[in-house]
Amino acid sequence: MARRVTSSSILGPVVATVVVTLLVGFTTDRFFLVDNLRNIAMQVSIVALLGVGSTLVIFAGGIDLSPGSAITLLTMLLATMLKFLNFPLPVAIVATVLVGAVLGLWNGMLTAYLRIPAFITTVASLSIFRGFAFMFNNGSPIFSISNSLTPLFYNTILGVPFVVFYVIGFFALAAFMMNYTELGRQMVAVGGNPGAARFSGINVKRIIMLSFVLAGVMAGFGSILMAARLNSGSPNYGVGMELSAIAAAVIGGASLQGGKGNVISTLFGALTITIVQNGLNLHAVESSVQGVVIGLIIMLAVFIDMWRVEMWSAVSRLGRMVTRDRAGERDRR
Repeated sequence: MARRVTSSSILGPVVATVVVTLLVGFTTDRFFLVDNLRNIAMQVSIVALLGVGSTLVIFAGGIDLSPGSAITLLTMLLATMLKFLNFPLPVAIVATVLVGAVLGLWNGMLTAYLRIPAFITTVASLSIFRGFAFMFNNGSPIFSISNSLTPLFYNTILGVPFVVFYVIGFFALAAFMMNYTELGRQMVAVGGNPGAARFSGINVKRIIMLSFVLAGVMAGFGSILMAARLNSGSPNYGVGMELSAIAAAVIGGASLQGGKGNVISTLFGALTITIVQNGLNLHAVESSVQGVVIGLIIMLAVFIDMWRVEMWSAVSRLGRMVTRDRAGERDRR
């Protein structure tokens, strides 16, 4: 039983979240204030949704560096539809999610069918999407886009913002898909060994493309949450969020080599990143230093991902040596 618990893919991310929470909580008395906890819940929601998209792409053996810029473009699109084109709110929300899916389809088609490496494709898209965002409203933010948008996502039930329930629902759907559907199993198979997946009859290109489409859908919902929270769209939103999303996935145990991970663990990865950022803000740490800290966390997470097998083997060998030494001492007695 103990072995099963210690080897659980969710244990490490949970421990990381608890440790970071305690460290920040003990170093500032403002962390556990209700308003700050509510603020964390709102902050983590966007990172968590982008993290789901990044996790699905990583599952299929890819990488997506464009969701931050997709957020930028989609908030400007949503703001334009609501403020200047007078779209009904439900229509604008659906259109934003669909355009997000199209952005993901663009990345997926280039990566899967034109065989351009995902890193190159999504770095190019990062620049393209942000460039398109600056074409809206002459590159200026659009404020006060709708009086109905913010309450739809950030009103509360018993003090808990609606957005928390939305995020939990998305994670439940993603976990169900990965664990109980053919698409989820095929994503894992493609990421783990695309050659073997191809020989087993899986359409590898289609699965890779669909992973990017789903990531685009998540970016669409994330952009809606961003626009709703600030009641605006801006070509400056979403900067660096792609790194936070990837960090959330990797801290959550998703392997950058593909085929391994746990969607639910990504939520704890997102919580860890958000709590660290919140703690730095509470301590009035400069934004430049915050960037260094987040970068080091990402580097550490990737290091652990790349060397986890070797580290676990070393720990196992050490454990066996200690066991043998103790057994030898008992025999001598």
